[in-house]
Amino acid sequence: MAISRREEIRALNADEHALVEKTHHPAVQELSDADLSGLVKLVRERRDKAQTEAHRRRREMRGKGAPKGAAASKADSGSQVKLAVLAMAMRRLNGEAERRRQLAASLALTESARKALAMKQQAKGDGAAFNSRTARKGMRSVANQKVASLVRPAELGRQRKAGKVAQAKRDAR
Repeated sequence: MAISRREEIRALNADEHALVEKTHHPAVQELSDADLSGLVKLVRERRDKAQTEAHRRRREMRGKGAPKGAAASKADSGSQVKLAVLAMAMRRLNGEAERRRQLAASLALTESARKALAMKQQAKGDGAAFNSRTARKGMRSVANQKVASLVRPAELGRQRKAGKVAQAKRDAR
């Protein structure tokens, strides 16, 4: 379920909201790689902290954990929304990092292919063969290592068919 920006503002404090605002579309693509990795680290820390808080509140509500304050928590909807907002921000950051990684890999592959083509064209221009291995004395026949079977093929077929008939008789009982 999508969370509106108004709900994000309500769920987060000011500095968390400033971090999450950087993860939305136009802003996240303008970040440098170093800024992106730093932002990933900060948002991950905030998300983990919110997750711990949400788990603690849920335990308090079930009566399994000691209350942090004077009384146990009655609801944890605010902490759940905060966790969801930070998790979606983390997902957006991970997606942007993966997009940049794939773009870099694609550029590297293209550059490598261009370099290989240039090397191949240079080798053709020098007059040297692309693959310089030669046959020397030519091909030699290789002896067949498989041992010839002494059983006639007709006998093998007869035995196979006899087994099928016997199995059919057993199945028909």
